[in-house]
Order: sequence, then structure tokens, then C-alpha cells
Amino acid sequence: MSLQSKLKNIPTFPGVYRFVDDKGEIIYIGKAKNLRSRVRSYFQKSKSQSPKNLTMIRHISDLEWIVVRSEVEALLTEANLIKQHSPRYNVMMKDDKSFPFIRITNEPYPQVLLTRKIVKDGSRYFGPFTDVYRLRTTLKALHKVFPVRSCSFFLDEQVIADKKVKLCLDYHIKKCEGPCEGLVSGEHYQEMIDRIDRFMRGKTKETENYITEQMRIASSAMRYEEAAMYRDQLEAILSFTERQSQVAADFEDRDVFALSREGNLGVVVIIRIRNGRIFSREKISMQRLDEKDSGTMKSVITRFYMDSELIPREISLPMPPTDEEDLLTWLKKKRGGAVNFLFPQRGEKAKEMRITLQNAKLLLGEWIINREKRRELVPKMLAQLQEDLNMDAPPRRIEAFDISHLGGTDTVASMVCFIDARPRKTEYRKFNIKTVSGIDDFAAMREVVFRRYKRLKDEQESLPDLILVDGGKGQLSMALSALRELGLDYIPTIGLAKKLEEVFVPGNPDPQTIHRQSPGLILLRQIRDEAHRFAITFQRNKRKKKMIQSVFGDIPGMGSTRVARLLDAFDGPEAIARLTPEVIQGETGIPIRIGTKIIKIAKSFSN
Repeated sequence: MSLQSKLKNIPTFPGVYRFVDDKGEIIYIGKAKNLRSRVRSYFQKSKSQSPKNLTMIRHISDLEWIVVRSEVEALLTEANLIKQHSPRYNVMMKDDKSFPFIRITNEPYPQVLLTRKIVKDGSRYFGPFTDVYRLRTTLKALHKVFPVRSCSFFLDEQVIADKKVKLCLDYHIKKCEGPCEGLVSGEHYQEMIDRIDRFMRGKTKETENYITEQMRIASSAMRYEEAAMYRDQLEAILSFTERQSQVAADFEDRDVFALSREGNLGVVVIIRIRNGRIFSREKISMQRLDEKDSGTMKSVITRFYMDSELIPREISLPMPPTDEEDLLTWLKKKRGGAVNFLFPQRGEKAKEMRITLQNAKLLLGEWIINREKRRELVPKMLAQLQEDLNMDAPPRRIEAFDISHLGGTDTVASMVCFIDARPRKTEYRKFNIKTVSGIDDFAAMREVVFRRYKRLKDEQESLPDLILVDGGKGQLSMALSALRELGLDYIPTIGLAKKLEEVFVPGNPDPQTIHRQSPGLILLRQIRDEAHRFAITFQRNKRKKKMIQSVFGDIPGMGSTRVARLLDAFDGPEAIARLTPEVIQGETGIPIRIGTKIIKIAKSFSN
């Protein structure tokens, strides 16, 4: 169906729309109360269209839409899809996909850990945090005050009764109270978890009072060793809270947002105020900002609170965000209580806003300066690499390949792409090796190079300025053989051997003489190491998935379709082990009797 035909048939319901370019890539995702009127507005001649929209419209060759039940659901669907696809014309948040959280796992004896991956299995998430160093300090303080376990075993009463898990060093050095062998009751352990929950919500004074009282009781009973333990815990808490500046007198929990921008770059700073003190300061760097700050603020609020449980009653903002009412409806439901947007103009709250804005301005200035330094450095690195390899022009686009296998099984390959000396992760590619069996890195390299550049040649896409293969003369000759067959052997191609960091070029049996500290060689090593990391990760994930599929596939009634559905819905055995048969049935349609067997196997697998 043509684009014009689709425009005539768009429904009038709330939903999310996606614009696609001629390469099939999603370039923009938006939401609308009325899909038809919103999408058609892009294609009507109007002087009010922004330059960004005019450029985007020229690249639209297709569109898709998803109808949803309400505007709030459209808001969340839009945010999730933007996070997943990172379209070219939406606001891009730096490192948005990997902000760290503190996670309290959903199991009888929960773990408290740092994670960058959200698993929707009932776990509680506190964050996001952007200062990883401070987050690790917080986690260290928590583990010192609350001796919860640090192991990753699944523990319940049955596992404890069967003595499947033994005490480890943490118990003997008093970092854990030994729930694995039933040395601490479930009620006492859960009380510690509840106190961690309240601590993460900013109720640190409550924790101080509790520990002080326990220290007094232990001292009065002449349990001096126990009192000393409480004293150390109190010192850890006080050390943490002393770094929190007093900023508010009303003691109302509040998040303060401020945006500083220059052109299409911007920094949003969020200061979390809990019990009148600054609990944390978060920073989000952004590119491709909306023309209106209100649109940018909507994107930040949605994606910042999407996976978090740290939603306060008050949120101070510099201006009303787009879709203000929808945002408030969603936040109230997520928090389970009232949420208010404030737009302070005077008084203490306005002072908080000025402090936050000052932070945003300083961080934006620092970011811009660093970007300029990077721009100055990159041409030097590429110019040095051009000189090192005797190339006619600087290699702005470099593609690198690596092969990975386990004893000749599950052989895979990776391709990473660096543009102007920076990784372009949207252009990374994974390959399952199809024509090679056993250990034959040379043949595998030939296959993957041939497949990659045959596709680029057939589709008339851009070719790289330099091809890098991980390996020496053998891998290089195989890559050249594939390129020669395609008539592309004019593309500069080199091999970088691991052991001696030697660079091999075609036609020369000896490695190139490149200084070990050359910026060009440093860049090549960085690219080679990234290709190796990407290949290893893919190979391990493939092996793990194959193992998991085999384990669940042996259950009567679990065919390949049901196994695929199960693994699409849940993130591996550890997550599945914490579920109930009813949850599995609700998400996948797998019968309860089979779900019971799945959970049993998942528990044994995760142990």
C-alpha cells in the first residue's frame, strides 16, 4: 500500500505512529490523541513546520501505527519504542539504555544489587542514577548496615531445608547472617529489606534512629561486640548522610528538574531532595532536542520515571511539559498517590530551581568543551592512522571483524563499525557462521567478509574506508580472497594480530613498523578489542540460549513455539524461577500444569 493510501486509512483513535525511510529504518516515533489528524498534519503545506520536521518529512517513505486504549497508554508505548529504536529525529538521551538502578529482587530472600537491566519479574528498582561511583558508595553503605546476602543463588525454605547452599566467607566475616543455612529467620531478613526500601526512598533518619536504639539496647545488656557492630553501622550511615547538603526547610520529598541547552544539545539535571537534604544529583545529556523545551521535558520525565519507584509527591519543573495531564495521570497511578507539578517563581523552591539550573549550565559547558577537544583529537588520530598505513585519505569509517567459538562449536562472527573514531552501535552486526564446521577461523572469516560486502554491494550501500580483521596473515588473506571475488579488493584491508599487536597489510609478509604509542595503533587496538568483546558476548548468549532451549524443550508439551514464547516473555531461568504458573499462563498461554514443571526446572537451573 502506498504512503498516500495509508494516509487516507489512518484511524482516529489514540495511538503511536512511526515514520520509516526508504531503507526500512524507523526515523521518528510519536503519539497522538487522534492518529489521523496528527499524522496528516505533517504532510500539509504549512509555514509553521520546523526545519527539523521539513528535513524529516523528505525522508519518510512509509508509516506504521499502533492503536492503544488511552492517551496515557500511548505516552508509555511511545517512550518504550523510542528507547528501543532510538530514531534519528527523536530526542536522544546519552546512555539512556544503560542507566544503573539498585534492584531488590523478587524472591523469598531478596538480593540487593546494582543493575543496568530491567527484568519485569516483580523486583523493585530504585533510580535511575547517573553517577555510578556514588551509586556504588550507596550500595556499599547499605551492605555494611544491612548484612543481606551477596550471592546469586535462589533461596526459599525448601532450598534451605535441602541444604543445597553452604555458608560462604561473607558469613564468617559478618557481612551476611547466613540465610542459606537458616541461621536468620525469613521475618528478620524481610525486615532488613523493608528498611533498605525506606532508606532508598530517602528515609535515612529513620534508619539512624533504629540503629542508635539497637546499639543502646545491646550496650545496656553488656553485649559489647554487638553494640560495636551497630556503632560501625551508624558511622557508615552518618558518613553517607553528611555528604547530603541541607537545602529545604519543609522536609517534603521533591525532585527538581532544570534544562540548559545550546542549539540541539542540552543537559537536564535532576536534584532529588529527601527529608530536606539533597539525596542525589542526576545528569542526562541529550542531542537532537525538540524545538520546544516543553517537548524535551516530556521526554525526560517519561523515560526518567519509566522503571523507577523513586517518584516523589512534588516535581519542580521550569515549564509545563507537553501532555502535562497524561503525565500526571500516569505518575499518580505508578506512585499510588498524589503527584504535583510545581513551577516555582519565588521563595525557597525557586532557589532550588536556580541551583539546579546552575548545575545544568555548568555541566553543559563542560560537555561542549569536551566535545570540541574530541573534535580536535579525532582528526589527529585519523591523520596519524592514515600516515601509519600509507593511505590516500583518513579512514573515517572503519569496519572490524572477529570470530568466536567454543572448541569449534557455536561459531559466530561480529562486525563493529567506528565512524570518526567513535563506535556507531546501530551499525554493529552479528553473524552465525553457516558454511564452516569445526575449528577453521580462516574459512569463517572469509564467509563473513563475503556475506557482509556482497549485501552492501547488492544494495548499493556505503562501503568502509578501512576493513580491519582480528588476526594475522591467514585471516587477512581470507578476507582479501572474499573481497577479490566481489571486485572490492581495492578497499584498504589490514589484520591486527593479538599477541604482538602486529599490523599486517596486503603484499607484505612482514608486519608494519608502527610505534607502539602511535594514536593510530591505539585506535586500531580499541576497535579490534570492541569487535572481540561483541563476538564473545554474542557467542556466550547463543550458547546460553541454546542450553536453556534444550532444558525447557525436554518438558512434555513444550514444543519450539512455546519455548520461544517463554523466552521472549521472560529473561532467562533466574527470572522464571521467581514466577508463578498463573503468571506464566497469563503472559504466554502455557497451561498451569506445564508452568509448574517449568518453574521447577528453572529453579534447579538457576541454582
